[in-house]
Amino acid sequence: MSQSNQRPLKVACPQCKTKVEWSEQNPYRPFCSERCKMLDLGAWADESHRIAGEPAMDEHNIEEWLARAERGDDR
Repeated sequence: MSQSNQRPLKVACPQCKTKVEWSEQNPYRPFCSERCKMLDLGAWADESHRIAGEPAMDEHNIEEWLARAERGDDR
């Protein structure tokens, strides 16, 4: 099947869940609008959105972490 015969991919806007076409004509993809894009950016900036996982290493304790690693101490 050629590209021109395929239906455009539609995705849900991560912010408001409106279905939008994933295409080069949408400069805000995967968002439906600049407003939704900026709302999402604001949520990351104020830490409402987070990526699950271990906390980031505190740079102030890096020497201690390196010493523990060398000793094989995993506390």
